Amino acid sequence: MTEPAAADGALLALASRLAEHAGRGRAQMLTPLAGGNNNQVYRVETEAGETLILKHYFSDPRDPRDRLAAEWGFLRHAWARGVRAVPEPLASDAAAHAGLYGFVPGRKLLAAELEPTHIDAAADFVLAVNAAPRDPMALEPASEACFSLAEHLATVERRVARLAGLDQQAPHAEAAQRFVAEALVPAWTAVKARLSDDARAAGLSMEQTLAGSECCLSPSDFGFHNALADAGGTVTFLDFEYAGRDDPAKLVSDFFCQPEIPVPMRYHAGFIARLAQGLGLDAAGHARCRILLDAYRIKWTCIILNDFLPIGAARRAFADGGSRAARGASQLAKAEAQIAGIGA
Repeated sequence: MTEPAAADGALLALASRLAEHAGRGRAQMLTPLAGGNNNQVYRVETEAGETLILKHYFSDPRDPRDRLAAEWGFLRHAWARGVRAVPEPLASDAAAHAGLYGFVPGRKLLAAELEPTHIDAAADFVLAVNAAPRDPMALEPASEACFSLAEHLATVERRVARLAGLDQQAPHAEAAQRFVAEALVPAWTAVKARLSDDARAAGLSMEQTLAGSECCLSPSDFGFHNALADAGGTVTFLDFEYAGRDDPAKLVSDFFCQPEIPVPMRYHAGFIARLAQGLGLDAAGHARCRILLDAYRIKWTCIILNDFLPIGAARRAFADGGSRAARGASQLAKAEAQIAGIGA
């Protein structure tokens, strides 16, 4: 096992090499930052007195997603379009699973602080990334991208099925298994049946694949849990490791289902209307945004329970190394709250 001091030295050398490549001089100090669930994040101080951010991305053969490539591609696209509500991409090293970015000052908002101006900022950001001339094909599909209602259902189905393989050694594993069997699976069965009925009522085919023009470039895992507000109230959005081409309905559903800083449902209809107008969504696109919400509540319940899966635990340990028992109890409570919102 690599000693911490050696690991820190290797990361400082990596940060310095990337900073020099970006024309920012040598890095002289690294400070770990808390809060990342999937990656290691460091504040970098350069000899010139500039502050940058180094991200060291999780990599595991059991999870083939290229988080660096997704984030780097999305940020390069956004920056080229003049979108500045994101960190500046400076340099990357695919072999080292690392990227160097501009530092963004600010703090996370509290759920109680969210106001219409914040929701508008989120919609403005999505529309700016997708501004004319629109090119939804500019990026590869997002992580778990879905281009038909059937694909949305299949994606959630896989997530639910995966929970049959809970780590028996995880703290609170028995309570998690009971929750999956007695609450999650029955709720998913009901949501699937209702979604099929709603799709039929809206005249939507479960198998119809979206045309490229019906897709959007999505930040994915989008919400205020991945945003910072500065002293003047300007919001900057972060963390695009799952970004890419996707169904706008998935973007909307993720935005309202992410549990860390919940977006009140009173903004749901207005947010859909903003995106429908800005992205040119037709009646079918508008309907998908409405009828997929509960399916994504199920999906996010599964995501919350990732800590009880071996690969999820490995990713969290890589990112923060905190107490698995405390986090497990917290995640189980969040999963129960997420399920309670279904049908609301």
